[in-house]
Amino acid sequence: MAAFVTDKFRIINTSNFINSISSGDDNYFIFVGLPNPNTPGFGRDEYWESPDLVTPSLGVLPNPTDNFEYLPHYGNTMLYGKKVLPENVRRCIRKIDWVEGVRYDMYRHDYSVTNRASITDRSRLYDSNYYVMNSLYQVYICISNGSSGINLTGNQSQDEPLFTDLEPSKAGLSGDGYIWKYLFTVPPGDIIKFDSTEYIPVPNDWSTNILPQIISIRENGNSDENNNQIKFVYIDNPGSGYYTGEVDILGDGTGGRVFVEANEEGEIINTTVTVGGRGYTYAIVDLGPLQSSDTISDPAKLIPIIPPSKGHGYDIYTELGAERILLYSRFDDSAKDFPTDTKFAQIGILKNPLSYNSTNIYTSDRFSALGALKLIITSDVEPIVGEKIEQILSTGEKAVAYVASYDKETSVLKYFKDRSLYFNPSEYDQTDYVGISSEAKANLGFSITGGSIRGISSNFIGSIDSSFTGLTTSIQNKIISLDVYLNSGMADPEINKTSGDIIYLDNRPLIERNSRQKEDIKIILEF
Repeated sequence: MAAFVTDKFRIINTSNFINSISSGDDNYFIFVGLPNPNTPGFGRDEYWESPDLVTPSLGVLPNPTDNFEYLPHYGNTMLYGKKVLPENVRRCIRKIDWVEGVRYDMYRHDYSVTNRASITDRSRLYDSNYYVMNSLYQVYICISNGSSGINLTGNQSQDEPLFTDLEPSKAGLSGDGYIWKYLFTVPPGDIIKFDSTEYIPVPNDWSTNILPQIISIRENGNSDENNNQIKFVYIDNPGSGYYTGEVDILGDGTGGRVFVEANEEGEIINTTVTVGGRGYTYAIVDLGPLQSSDTISDPAKLIPIIPPSKGHGYDIYTELGAERILLYSRFDDSAKDFPTDTKFAQIGILKNPLSYNSTNIYTSDRFSALGALKLIITSDVEPIVGEKIEQILSTGEKAVAYVASYDKETSVLKYFKDRSLYFNPSEYDQTDYVGISSEAKANLGFSITGGSIRGISSNFIGSIDSSFTGLTTSIQNKIISLDVYLNSGMADPEINKTSGDIIYLDNRPLIERNSRQKEDIKIILEF
């Protein structure tokens, strides 16, 4: 049984996702994680983007694994996250820049495996190059590229479209045959925040947007009001034996009219829609009044091009195939939740995590997924990001973790734990090993009654400052917010790291943070 998921289903899912953010029904966070991807262990690769001279193929980024074993691991190695707000979400479409001398596909409603786009050879409208963005970040759809049944590939585009008229028009005087329809301009704020090398951000809430320019485009595309649905009639076969004249466009809509121009041989050489009509899902040109007799020895084939919905510009999400979403987030040094001395090699999206030790969904605008210790360093060296630390507890057992950050100013160390600390230290899996009875207890936490905390790589030595309790600390008469409440020198993560759903994960080259840089993260979700 042959079946498929329609493009409309993908576009609807895109809208549903955006609506869930705008309404506040769901909480999505962009997060970063894995500060030590080169440390041997579960979910890591010692050759992470560092080619091995013997086996160069090992120097590539590993693909994330989507299964029930790995997803909790990604949560455990998470560092911090920032809530996705409605103003940081846009639908987006593929970026197709206008370039002089390039051929572009025209918009057609009937591309398929048997009627492919003539320029890109695509069977799907949304995969063809039927729209462009000019140098002023204005987006246009190609109504005609000068093609016909005897000129299948059309012409090279010579005139950059720069107009913002409501009706389709030529872009210049070159005679290249292109007709463009202006749709929208990407605003400066969206250019800064959402522009990328591959995608164009599309305005949100097109059907209800109150910007005057968008209202004009949207209302002009409503053929129920303006009787201008069909913009172009394609000459697939010019035929012969026809006269010049104006005739009706028949079909399931009403009101359409087209002026048909024939040459001396009776071949149809040009069409101009005089009235676009309304309500068409299919159409056929009534050429009967332009025929010289009741018999047709060489019939013409004219194809009225049917716009999506009510007309071009009325529903640009359907018209442009807006089935992708671009999410934006910026991480800087504005909060201690986002430590600047750390590293990360994974980026992801987390949906609806729970607050730590709670059944309530976490709703604040940012979170730290790390435990924290206020330390008193008693050695000449300091902790290293990514290294393993350990503490011998009063029971003789050992608490272990990885360093995610160490803030020299506040003496706060942030850490995380994952299964690589407890798995077989050479096989990185569940293989039995000597010492497993004491080494594999993941539930052991650091304690103020335990011994010193030691760094395995740096050999730093420190102790928990159990006298410290609070959300702020004072250094040289300066009050510094820690962004997390420490009780007796210790703090838990702000979220339950095993809760929520990771809906996106991307392995990246290792990024080292510092206080002089900001990370602008842009994620594309395709439905």
